[in-house]
Amino acid sequence: DWFCFYGFNFWFNICLTFYCEYILQLEREERHCLQYIAEHDNNHSTLGCLPFWDSVVCWPYAAVGEMINTTCPAVFSFWGNNTAGSVSRNCTSIGWSRPFPPYHTACSVGDDVPIPEDSYFATVKLIYTIGYGTSLVFLFIAVVILLLFRRLHCARNYIHIQLFVTFMLKAVAVFIKDATLFASDDTNHCTLSTAACKASVAFCHYCVMTNFFWLLVEALYLNSLLLSSFHHYRRCLWGFGLLGWGVPIIFTVIWIGSRVCFEDTECWDINEDSPYWWIVKGPIVVSIGVNFILFLNIIKILIQKLNPRLIQFNNSDHYRRLTKSTLLLIPLFGTPYMVFNFLPDYFNVSVRLWFELCMGSFQGLIVAILYCFLNEEVQKEIHMRWLRWQDNSNGVVLPGAKGSQMDTHF
Repeated sequence: DWFCFYGFNFWFNICLTFYCEYILQLEREERHCLQYIAEHDNNHSTLGCLPFWDSVVCWPYAAVGEMINTTCPAVFSFWGNNTAGSVSRNCTSIGWSRPFPPYHTACSVGDDVPIPEDSYFATVKLIYTIGYGTSLVFLFIAVVILLLFRRLHCARNYIHIQLFVTFMLKAVAVFIKDATLFASDDTNHCTLSTAACKASVAFCHYCVMTNFFWLLVEALYLNSLLLSSFHHYRRCLWGFGLLGWGVPIIFTVIWIGSRVCFEDTECWDINEDSPYWWIVKGPIVVSIGVNFILFLNIIKILIQKLNPRLIQFNNSDHYRRLTKSTLLLIPLFGTPYMVFNFLPDYFNVSVRLWFELCMGSFQGLIVAILYCFLNEEVQKEIHMRWLRWQDNSNGVVLPGAKGSQMDTHF
């Protein structure tokens, strides 16, 4: 599955989907076989061999002396083996013969079936747990700093705070989902279907969607600022808030309703071949595409505005700071997501797995460091507060210790 997509338990979905789809495919074929047997129960002579399910293939009715030949069932494709072989049974006077050749021979099931290493996935879980945990701590400190100092209150930092909160929520959602799905080693993940499990998956999808939409808001804000169209910033901030928090609620509720009404299976965490998955995935793919286009437009505008012959001297620092911010945003959530999110979900799983780990679990930490702890305005404000505290403790009032107001609301 895609993300939650996007850094949340990607390894779990890869491993679990592989195993569960195998089990679910067998269950589907068994139901079809039993339905076939029930429908044709009274249509066959008792002299022949009755249809039956042997846990692998559904064998139809056959007359005595008849040989039934069938191809290897589709479930063997899950093991990466040959499904072009065939298996036969003879209908004898005493019933069905044994399948020949045996399934493991005809369908090339050998001893080299890939079984995931427990230690590998334990390492994977440890890495993203450390990443999300560290990100959560640094993001919390960053939010406190931006809220604590009044001189840091501006539209830009308001948007940064919302983005930080979405990263925090995504980390919390991953921990909740882990606690729900892995509460016990005896849990059957293929059949787990509890309200708590489904709620944790839905909450995780919502948190991931809000994260991507606030990344889009960051791009929209920079684009509007460079176009000098951000005059009514309070009204725009309300619009950004509705886009970042409201739109994901709408799509998440629609997705929940679709799963409840049409596909209320398992824990809602297996979405392969599900058309309802696009209710969640579609808006995120669109936001990533729009985000990338906006970044290209921002780069174009900055190149034009940073031309020394076209800009005024007093605006050069302002645009250079915006250039630095934009260039820092691109590797964080621009081009990398463009590479993966328009490809099939299981394309190059190993590369995608490590990408999601690094960019997913540690992305919040990187954003907090770049846009708070390394921010010159934040460092200056903390430095001024530190000087003021030292001066007050020594009974000295230093001229200019009040700090400097930010040059702009933006």
